[in-house]
This record gives sequence, C-alpha cells and structure tokens, in this order.
Amino acid sequence: MSSVTGYWVAGESRTSDVTFEVRHPFDGSSVATTCYATDADVERAVAAAHAVRHEFASLPAHARAAALDHVSRRLAERAEELAQLITAESGKPIVWARVEVTRAISTFRWGAEEARRFSGELQRLDTDAGATGRMALVRRVARGPVLGISPFNFPINLVAHKVAPALAVGAPIVVKPSPKTPLSALLLGEILAETDLPAGSWSVLITPNDRAADLVADPRLPVVSFTGSVPVGWSIREAVPRKHVVLELGGNAAAIVNSDWSDLDYAADRIATFATFQAGQSCISVQRVYVHRDSYDDLVDRVVKAVEAQGTGDPKDPATKVGPVIDAAAAERIEQWVGEAGAAGARVLTGGTREGTTYAPTVLVDVPEDAKVSSEEVFAPVLTIAPVDSMDEAFEKVNASRFGLQAGVFTHDLQLAFRASAELEVGGVIIGDVPSFRADQMPYGGVKDSGFGREGVQAAMTDLTEERVTVLTGITV
Repeated sequence: MSSVTGYWVAGESRTSDVTFEVRHPFDGSSVATTCYATDADVERAVAAAHAVRHEFASLPAHARAAALDHVSRRLAERAEELAQLITAESGKPIVWARVEVTRAISTFRWGAEEARRFSGELQRLDTDAGATGRMALVRRVARGPVLGISPFNFPINLVAHKVAPALAVGAPIVVKPSPKTPLSALLLGEILAETDLPAGSWSVLITPNDRAADLVADPRLPVVSFTGSVPVGWSIREAVPRKHVVLELGGNAAAIVNSDWSDLDYAADRIATFATFQAGQSCISVQRVYVHRDSYDDLVDRVVKAVEAQGTGDPKDPATKVGPVIDAAAAERIEQWVGEAGAAGARVLTGGTREGTTYAPTVLVDVPEDAKVSSEEVFAPVLTIAPVDSMDEAFEKVNASRFGLQAGVFTHDLQLAFRASAELEVGGVIIGDVPSFRADQMPYGGVKDSGFGREGVQAAMTDLTEERVTVLTGITV
C-alpha cells in the first residue's frame, strides 16, 4: 500500500483511515494518497488555536518574523519540488507553477517584513481643552483565530495569502485547502513544522467541502477568510453575520483598449496570454475585451493569432502554456457555455473545442451580453471581444457586470486613466495592461459580487486586526 500524506493538527502530522487519491487533471494518474481529518482531529485543531490565541498574540514580532523568514527561505530551497507538485495536483503548466512558487516566496517575505514594522500610532488629544494632558496610543490587535479556506487554482500562493498575514499579526490559523489540490498546503505544513511557532498557532486540515460549515460556525474561529465561488462565499457571510468575514469571490475581468493605444501587438499578446494562462482559471483572467471601433478589426486579428500561439498539451512540458482545467465536469461546463453562446449568435474565431479536460483557447465575437461566457465567470481559456464607440460606452459595459474585481485600460491618456480609477466599479484598475496583474503586497479584492475585504499582506493584516485605544493621562510635556 502506498504511503499516506498526512494533514497537520497544531503542528503535528496526523493521518486517518479515510483516504483518497489526488489525481493529475491532465491524464488522471495518481499523484498521492492523502486523507480527511477525523472529527476528533478537527476539534483538536480548533481547540488548540483557541487555547493559544493570547500566547501567540503576545509573541514578539521578531519571533513571528523569523518564522516567516524561515518559510520564505525554505520555499525557495524547495521551489522546483513545489512547482512540480503544483503541476501534478492542479494541472497548471510548469512555467506558471514556477511563477506561483516565486510569488509565494515573496508573500512570506513580505509577511516577515510587515511583522517587523506593523505598529500603532500616537494621537494627541489636547487639540481640545477638555483633553489637555492626554494622548491616545492606537494599536491593532488580532481579532482572534482565523479559518482560512482556499481554492484549487493557486494551491500554494492563495494559502500563503491566508497564512502569512495571520502569523504576522499573531492570529492562530486553521487552513482548509481545496480537497482537489491539498498537497501544496501540506508541504507548507512540513516547512511550518520546522519553525518555533507555538503549538496551535497553525493547522492544515483536509476536510470535504460539505463539512466546512461546522468550521465556519465554530465560535472559536471568529474570523473567516474565504476565496472561492460566489454562492458559497455569500452563504458564509449570511450564516455568520457576527463574525468578521473576508471574501474574494472572483469575477469576469474586462480589458479596455482605447484608440490612442498604438502598440496593438503588445496589447494582443498580453490579452491572449492572460486570457489563457493556467487555462483561464484565475479570478482576474481576461474574459471580456472592449476595443474602440477604430482599432477593433486590427486588434481582433492580432489577438486571434496570439491566442493560437498559446500551446496546449501536457502541463509538465515547459513548452505548454495552456494545460487542462481542473476536472472533466469543468471542461464539460465550458463546452456547454460556449455552445449556448454560439446558439445565440456568437461566432468562434478560434478554438471552441474540447479534448478530455483540455479546452482549446477560444476567441468569441458577436456575443450577446447576457450570454454566460460574458455575464458570468467563465473560468476558462475563453475570451470575448466587442467594439465600442467611446470610452463612456466601454465604462458602462464594464460596470454593467455584477462582478467588480479588477479591470485593465490600455491608454496613454492621463485624464482617462484617472477617470477609469474613479468611475470603474472594481477593486483595482490596471493602466497600460490587462486586469490580471497582481503584486502580492498591494491591496487586492473586489466590490459587488466579487467579494468583501482585501488581501495583500499589509491589507490583510489590517483586516485581521482591530484598533485598541489606550489613553494616557497627565502628560505634561
């Protein structure tokens, strides 16, 4: 019998008899055998997080930072091993898996740096006579233990965005990675176990998704940070209205190309690359493109050629840019949505075919705005392009979506850039590039159905803490 990869309970590796296979999405081969946490081990993890919360919150910043530095360093040392693991469990092409590992290394490095400088502020109160001799010390303290629920599409970096900020502020965290891609998070557990962090400050539990509701409801985990689907995310917030809930729920990101943008080859390459990278399974993958009519025909031709240059195949091959989607059900759904758009009048300029779990990079035009490939999150290497007669029209179309995560605007017009920042109903506007750009230290999150709260290391640290005021009295100087 093959060995079983265990989960982590309060820093200790554990196994159970309820095992399952993690399979490679491309060919269905077995990657590893792991197991679901027992009810008793789930209870141990939550109880330990609750018990250690005060001790961990009072741990000196240098100790927390040293642990995060260790994780960053060890991820760098095991980078290729981890990249291969990401590709094996998620089907992400190895070229993109290596990028993800590099980002996770930076995320933990940022966590260490922010842990060292995350401080409060002094606020003078003697601006009014009644507060003469008083000063306020405003500090941020952890809200309490965190339940971090992460999805399959970034199996290490989105876990890092839960773990690094929590550890940096002294908040114990119970991580629940996706059962489809748990292995990267379990490897992170190996590295965390090498640190001197107190027992109970972190756990990595593999549980079925239908068991997550009990963890969400547990009062000993007052903070829930969830990245995943819209229905699940809002159901969490509705189920625990008295908890602090952070939601990153995805979108259908749009790119706008203004008539002043002359380098259409650059725009086409960026659009094609980030509409198809990791098979479009990114919350800020380019899904909709609105192009000024003056540039429309020219850009469409260039985008089609650039999309056709994105090679599909075995994700372990460094030449492969577009691998499989996560499973057959996802591929079949994509096929259905594209078929529905075609039946409603959309034209397929390239792609539109499926082979197993691989869906060919696809460009659609003449797409009805209410088609699912345009109005919902397609989570696939599928791109729609439409002409607009003005930037006003483009902004209206972007804002008509129920999602609002990020948008990209290709323009050199400074006034238009500031207008986009002010008027587009999204969490982030990327000028001169696609909406898919994310630096891991910047605030990241959306509005409307794209979620609530912000990630990005410092922003998440703020989100996981609350202000506590101490007023000093009798100050004479």
